[in-house]
Amino acid sequence: MKIAVITGASAGIGRELVLAVDKAKDLDEIWVIARRRERLEELKTLCRTKILPIPLDLTRNTSIEEYRAFLIMEKPEIKLLINGAGFGVFGPFEERSINDQLDSLRLNVIALTAMCYASLPYMKKGSAIINLGSNSAWQPVPWQAVYGAGKSAVLNFSRALGRELKKRGVHVMCVCPGWIKTEFQQRADHEKYMRYVDRWYSPEEVAQQTMKDLEKKKTVSILGSPVRRQVRLVKFLPAKLVMEIWCRQQGIE
Repeated sequence: MKIAVITGASAGIGRELVLAVDKAKDLDEIWVIARRRERLEELKTLCRTKILPIPLDLTRNTSIEEYRAFLIMEKPEIKLLINGAGFGVFGPFEERSINDQLDSLRLNVIALTAMCYASLPYMKKGSAIINLGSNSAWQPVPWQAVYGAGKSAVLNFSRALGRELKKRGVHVMCVCPGWIKTEFQQRADHEKYMRYVDRWYSPEEVAQQTMKDLEKKKTVSILGSPVRRQVRLVKFLPAKLVMEIWCRQQGIE
């Protein structure tokens, strides 16, 4: 049985990636993982591929064990793993809930890492892993300190893992989008803390670019030429200057 496994599938980029994978790949099943079962069930009516909803809260360690047990029972061949689950907490580090910030690391970094580890024994040559990073991965980001640091970890982990798996023929790509209009922004308190956005992109655009870049075997997928220019520029500027520009844009003293 050849399958795709997609986390964060109930909304936003994760949901759009389910729809994109359904159109682009010939699979026996797509396993969709998120907390909200009803959202996952909705995907059954939208996809031609059989959808298997697996409601899990990946911030809980027991959820990874449940996923691992399911793999042992079903013994699928995972053609594609997409770690799309994640959330952020914006604002001053010491003013925001430490529990929320730690949960964001558990989901964005630890769960993502654990999903890769649990899935790899079921992946063969020609399989792929897509990890959802962020444009925040390229620089230190005041008022997104924990989120940005976590996404930086995702980017570097993805690159290193991809090099390790090269001999096995398993490709790894990190998706690093800019500002995307999703439920993520509401949960992160974007309206309260972020004042400047150069351009909004849609989850559909991210999903389309992701699938194009996967076919090209890219190791990093970046949507939009303005974002790509920004990434190139950040590489050459001192971190102190990059943070100063960011703070001025956002009105942070």
